[in-house]
Amino acid sequence: MPDLSHEISYADGKIITHTADGVGVITFNNPDKRNAMSLEMWEGFGEALTSLRDDDAVRVVILRGAGGKAFVSGADISQFEKTRHNAAASEEYGKRSAAQRALLADYPKPTIACIQGFCLGGGMQVAMLADIRIAAQSSQFGIPAARLGIAYGFDGLRHLVSLVGPSWARLLMYTGIRIDAAEALRIGLIERMVPDDQLWGETMLIAETISTNAPLAIKAAKITIAQVLKDESGRDMDAIKTIGTACMDSADFREGRQAFMEKRKPQFSGK
Repeated sequence: MPDLSHEISYADGKIITHTADGVGVITFNNPDKRNAMSLEMWEGFGEALTSLRDDDAVRVVILRGAGGKAFVSGADISQFEKTRHNAAASEEYGKRSAAQRALLADYPKPTIACIQGFCLGGGMQVAMLADIRIAAQSSQFGIPAARLGIAYGFDGLRHLVSLVGPSWARLLMYTGIRIDAAEALRIGLIERMVPDDQLWGETMLIAETISTNAPLAIKAAKITIAQVLKDESGRDMDAIKTIGTACMDSADFREGRQAFMEKRKPQFSGK
C-alpha cells in the first residue's frame, strides 16, 4: 500500500483513516482477530466515516482490512456472551451498530470495498453497503448465520438479494457455505476480481478515476440509483430533479464542456 498522509486512529487504533489526493481510506485494524468487528470498532467506524464525509478534500472512500488475511471476518463472537446472548441483548447490539450501517448506506460520497481474504457475516454487510466491491483472487465470502443460530437482518438480506438474487441468497443463507472470489464475481456479489498483488493498485486506480470526475454528476448517479432500488411508492423523485438541476447549473458542467471543446482534461471543483 502506498504512503498516504494524515493518519488518524479511532477505537484504540482498531480503525484508522488516511487521506491523500482526494482519496480517503478506512482500515479495519484488528488483524489478530481477522478484523472481527467489536461494538467499539463499529462506533469508531462511524466516527471515521463522519470525519471523511465532512472533509471537502475527500471525494471517494476506500474500505480495507489490515493484515492481508481478512477484510472483516464478521462480528467479534467473543462479545456475544455479553452483548448478544438473547433477543433483548441482540436488539440492543443491533441498535448500537445500526447508526453506523445507516451512515454507510446513505453515504454521500462513492465508497469502494477493497477485499482481501475473509469477508464473512458482518463483513459481508459492510462490503454490500459499499457502492463497489473489488476483491483479490484469494478472497472468500459467506454468511455463517445459520451455523450460529443468528437471524441476519432485513437490510443485510435486502442488499444480498439485490446483488445476487433470491435463489443465491437462499443458498448462501441456508447452508452458510463459503464461496471463492470467482464464484462471487459470477453471481454478482463483487464487481471485479484481481490477482492479490494487484488489488491495491487496481482499487486506487478506480478511486483516482472517480476522484477526478465531476462530484455533482457522481452524486446525481448515486442518489438516482438509490431511488431506482426503492419501491415506486417510496421514491423521492424531487431529490432526483433537484440534483439534476444542480448539475446542469454547475460550474463543473461549464468546465466539462469547455475542456471537451479545448481537448484538455477537466478540473472539477464540485461546485
